[in-house]
Amino acid sequence: MKIFQKHFYSSIHNRIHKHSGSRKIILISLLIAPSVSSQNVDFSVVSVPEESGIELVKVTKESDYVCLPPVKRNSKGISWLTNRIIAVSPDGKDIAYISLRENLTNIFIKDTEKQGPSRQRTNRTSIVDVTYSPDGTQICFTEANNHSNQMFITDSHKGYVCRQITTEYQDYSPIYSPDMKNIFFTRLENNNASIWSFNIEDKFLQSYTVGMNPYPAKNENAIYIARTGANGKGEIWKVDLELGEEECILSDPDRSFYSPMLSPTGDVLLLVGSSRISNDKFTYWNTDIYTCSIDGTNLSQLTSHAADDLSPIWSADGNYIYFISQRGNPQGTANIWRMKYSR
Repeated sequence: MKIFQKHFYSSIHNRIHKHSGSRKIILISLLIAPSVSSQNVDFSVVSVPEESGIELVKVTKESDYVCLPPVKRNSKGISWLTNRIIAVSPDGKDIAYISLRENLTNIFIKDTEKQGPSRQRTNRTSIVDVTYSPDGTQICFTEANNHSNQMFITDSHKGYVCRQITTEYQDYSPIYSPDMKNIFFTRLENNNASIWSFNIEDKFLQSYTVGMNPYPAKNENAIYIARTGANGKGEIWKVDLELGEEECILSDPDRSFYSPMLSPTGDVLLLVGSSRISNDKFTYWNTDIYTCSIDGTNLSQLTSHAADDLSPIWSADGNYIYFISQRGNPQGTANIWRMKYSR
């Protein structure tokens, strides 16, 4: 499986490197640094003592070839692809994920309960993220294509026939507005990431503010976004789309946070954050799953495994969290895992 992850890594990053020049920005506005060896990580362990009570269940198999978002680390920090690689249907019955087979990345669908064979939904080349529409009828995704990332919409039940909605830019991380009138997304221009929206009816494009990984707030015209702060760490902001007011709700001098996702109840944010594992001999930077209240308080680290835990998403009822991790496999093969969420 490592060879599939390697190809997924290079298929995305080679395109971004060509586009961004010597700064090598990788969709998340973070500099890439030489990697620190993970040879001391025991991937075969499913959980560690700090994770007691989270009730982990493995959803996929190694033969599903789940893509692991690329991660780069060194002794000073860590950076990772913040795109959402998995998505849960609004009725909670299906989970969509990106799989790399025959050197192509495509969207596959798996039943969340039966967990039987996966169903292929696209026949593309280099898909890098995926999201469901609020009514479950559509899937929006981004595909890397030479010097651009283009967004498409396809039928969630039939797939294959895709409608392109953006061109010629580095667009990624799409998410529907609750009323399905707009798709919010991130656009990378001149090495700067900003938040845009695409109006599905009139195809109007609108720019809002600096940031990435947008997610709509509940019952108000606002979005949560990630933004790289002055110290190079990822922060979580809330932006009022009517008044233009922007509020930093979560910032930490030692940790980065990206990919905010609002819970179905509308009161908790799900995040990917960095953490540091260290002893007298080494320092190992890691990615873990966090939650916090919508005002940034009550920050809680849910996972602590030395494997990379990435691309988390809520179950439809908010009782579970799905995420990608290499845990539970001696070779470090990525799979989708489900953990119980307790308030």
